[in-house]
Amino acid sequence: MRYRIKHVTEYLYSDRVTHCYNLAHMIPRNCVRQSCLKSQIRVNPFTTHTTRREDYFGNQAYHFEIQRPHKKLIITATSEVETDSQHAAVNLDLGVTCSEARELLAKSSLSDALFAKEFLLDSSMINANDALREYAAPSFDDNRPLLSAVMELTQRIYREFTYSPEATTVATPLMEVLENKKGVCQDFAHLQIGCLRSLGFPAKYVSGYLETVPPPGKEKMVGADASHAWISIFSPSEGWFEFDPTNDCLATEQHIITAWGRDFFDVTPLKGVIYGGGEEPAMNVSVDVKNLTA
Repeated sequence: MRYRIKHVTEYLYSDRVTHCYNLAHMIPRNCVRQSCLKSQIRVNPFTTHTTRREDYFGNQAYHFEIQRPHKKLIITATSEVETDSQHAAVNLDLGVTCSEARELLAKSSLSDALFAKEFLLDSSMINANDALREYAAPSFDDNRPLLSAVMELTQRIYREFTYSPEATTVATPLMEVLENKKGVCQDFAHLQIGCLRSLGFPAKYVSGYLETVPPPGKEKMVGADASHAWISIFSPSEGWFEFDPTNDCLATEQHIITAWGRDFFDVTPLKGVIYGGGEEPAMNVSVDVKNLTA
């Protein structure tokens, strides 16, 4: 599939911002199943300094600084991406079992396994604990294929948790999400990652976009798409596999990757420091994902 993505973020401040320094993760990354063909970020007002680099996780990080006073900030990221399906003809009922995965991971000295072990560690927004382990454990019999168990956990989160944008914020603790069983894609991704790490399986947070298809006979609304989040789990000798607990599925060609890391904090679309600005700014986000293949 080939897509054109336009991601617009607008901040409106109640008072002048005299100086700001920001970090954006809005440029789709290159990986095994995806190629970013072109990308551009435009900032208004004009930037004083910009830097584009590859961060620790291989994501495209865009730094920019504005030194002129402003009460409005608009960041427009446009890109074209070509995606492919992951692991053609995956059979989730075959492959490494849960116990074999733990054993292989513990013994392996291969670079991919050593890198994956970093995603076993606690991160700023996800801490492994007994409650998460107990919630996930019924799906993970030692002799069951690992990917089959992960799919069942994906299905359970989809069935047992309610999608509710009003129920959480970016800062809502993971244990509150587990208790209330409500949240959004970020919360469900954090929950599944926490469960997997608690059981000894490396998992990372994937941020990106998901192409949405309008109902039959209806035109797609420009800007109606949104940022999305899902997870990727490492299976020794098999590689990384992406699952989407919000939509009860394996990630497909329609899942477009921007960045991945330990949790949302590593791949926040935009964060930074401002001087001035007054009260909490009003923020508007518009995402449009256009399928160029169809």
